[in-house]
Amino acid sequence: MNWTVCIKNAGYEASLESRKLYKLEDDPKAQARGLLRVVDESGESYLYPVDVFAPIAIQDALESQLLAA
Repeated sequence: MNWTVCIKNAGYEASLESRKLYKLEDDPKAQARGLLRVVDESGESYLYPVDVFAPIAIQDALESQLLAA
């Protein structure tokens, strides 16, 4: 699973929190258009501009804990 961190939420305040980790879902068509499919605060996946996020690498042990929370 891939993760990203929100670096700016202007215009998306109800859906995203700045400095929060979000799960990414693989969506090559969206990425080709400069968008990322992210599971947001609603618990559903939506498309957001790529510049709203920064990629982050998470170790397997930490990922297991995040998914269990």
